[in-house]
Amino acid sequence: MIQLTNLSKSFGGQTLFRDVNLKVAKNQKIGLVGRNGSGKSTLFKMILGEEGWDSGDIAIPKNYRIGALKQHLVFTEKTVREECALVLPEDEQWNFYKIEKLLFGLGFTEEDLDKDPLSFSGGYQIRINLVKLLATEPNMLLLDEPTNYLDLPSLRWLKSFIREFDGEVLLITHDRDFMDSVTTHTMGVQRKGLRLVQGDSHKYYATLDLEDETYEKTKANQEKKRKELEEFVARNKARASTAAMAQSKQKELDKMEEMGELETDTDLSFRFNYADTPAKIVLRAENLRFGYDPENPLFENVTFALEKGKRIAIIGKNGKGKSTLLNYIAGELPLQKGTLNYHPSTKFAHFGQTNIERLNTSATIVEEIASMSKEIGIPQARNIAGRMMFSGELGDKKIEVLSGGERSRVMLGKIIATPANLLFLDEPTNHLDMQSIDALADAIEAFEGSLIMVTHSEMLLRRLADALIIFHKGGAEYFEGMYDEFLEKIGWEEEEGSKPKKKKPKIDYKERKKLRRALTQERNEKRKSFTKEIKLCEEKIEKLEEEMVLKNEALEQASLSGDNSAIMELSKEVGILQQQVDEWFERLETASLEDEEIVAEYEEKLTALDS
Repeated sequence: MIQLTNLSKSFGGQTLFRDVNLKVAKNQKIGLVGRNGSGKSTLFKMILGEEGWDSGDIAIPKNYRIGALKQHLVFTEKTVREECALVLPEDEQWNFYKIEKLLFGLGFTEEDLDKDPLSFSGGYQIRINLVKLLATEPNMLLLDEPTNYLDLPSLRWLKSFIREFDGEVLLITHDRDFMDSVTTHTMGVQRKGLRLVQGDSHKYYATLDLEDETYEKTKANQEKKRKELEEFVARNKARASTAAMAQSKQKELDKMEEMGELETDTDLSFRFNYADTPAKIVLRAENLRFGYDPENPLFENVTFALEKGKRIAIIGKNGKGKSTLLNYIAGELPLQKGTLNYHPSTKFAHFGQTNIERLNTSATIVEEIASMSKEIGIPQARNIAGRMMFSGELGDKKIEVLSGGERSRVMLGKIIATPANLLFLDEPTNHLDMQSIDALADAIEAFEGSLIMVTHSEMLLRRLADALIIFHKGGAEYFEGMYDEFLEKIGWEEEEGSKPKKKKPKIDYKERKKLRRALTQERNEKRKSFTKEIKLCEEKIEKLEEEMVLKNEALEQASLSGDNSAIMELSKEVGILQQQVDEWFERLETASLEDEEIVAEYEEKLTALDS
């Protein structure tokens, strides 16, 4: 297993890591989280020996193979089969079965194996690289955004593969649902260090929140004590009878460790600008048909009605026409066949790759957002830019110097500046980090209007979609139902026959209610000792802090009257009380963590019961 010891790394005058320590245990599958630019990919490069570090050590056992998914695409062979076989050892050069099994798992057909790798789309070229990686049978996988460009069937296959992989995994992805479904631990780049927590990303962030809360409480208590000491020293240092005591307090003050302000990251926070509409049906589409080749349409006979507030997700394999259909409905392409009837009050905003490419690169972020409407002035545009994490001078950056993720946020800023009751979103989570994706999902949920969205995120599908348009079986089909209903009733072609479908025994309402009550009672019974401990800790802390206030008041009176013996005794008592407060805070943190684990465990059981 690999081990990092006191590892530090600075880049361009900025410290990414400081004295990082990590030991990856056998079969750990670790999801690596952190904001864009925090150093996640740099950490991967250091482990692979592609990037140096300032101090510390990375120890890798002899004959321990680390495989990394390359985003850089270089192909030298004429067929997919031969290209993938390049990675096989000499004695296995003709073991095509191993290669073919992996290729079929990632969505390639028998015919594809003899095609030129360069003839495939970018998404399929990434898959070829993934097959080359997996065929080397590494002990550890380093996967940096493996979900990029993968469609839903491929994502589901990769999810299953990682779960069953016999080895260690370090995974970077902004797809929280994907990460949490395959990892045993979550590790974050947090304040220049690494923090590893057993469990999913929700457990990780809950743990951090609790630690930060405890830190802030401790800091508040320390600041209170520091102020009391400073006041005591100021009052008594000039008085001969209390100078010695003041000097002692000054020494105590000097020894107190400074607790600095916690660094916090800026989060995306916004709401879409809803334009009210009296329409019950915002859009009606009938028999839509489109194709660049008239003989082979990408889709035909697509019919649906979009009610106010309804959300439709367009899903399917890459290259089948999902984005084309969205652009077609949004009027980006000429109508070939069928009818599109919008209600007169319908106003839409469109987020897509074509729109991002049309950003005025010579404009600043604030100018580009303000360009959406004459009614939006620079102050309002600057306010929107701030909500997109471009506060202050950052809003004056030119579009041309922005990364892909930053341009996506600018486009979102333009959309929220546009009053709309229908959103068109094409892969809106691309380039966004985990927290920004959560903020986007929250904003969509709060939006009163309708939505048509292209996405490969199963989290967004489960959370947001009321209905689907599915590209499969050679065409596009409207499905009135949620994503899990589609999986249960129809499912992906690639998964047919791969697993026997398990029929869940039907549980009637009374039985479900009975089971829920039993689970709730079981949960409450398990929590009882911890909730009792939490209550006890809170009561003790409150009582001790009240006692400290009284002791400090008495100490102040003693110092004013010059009663040295009382000052010494009361100072000792205050110190003991502070120590007791700290001890009870530690007990409170331990009990709270245990209680949260039980709540999360039974929340999962109750959710499974309802599904």
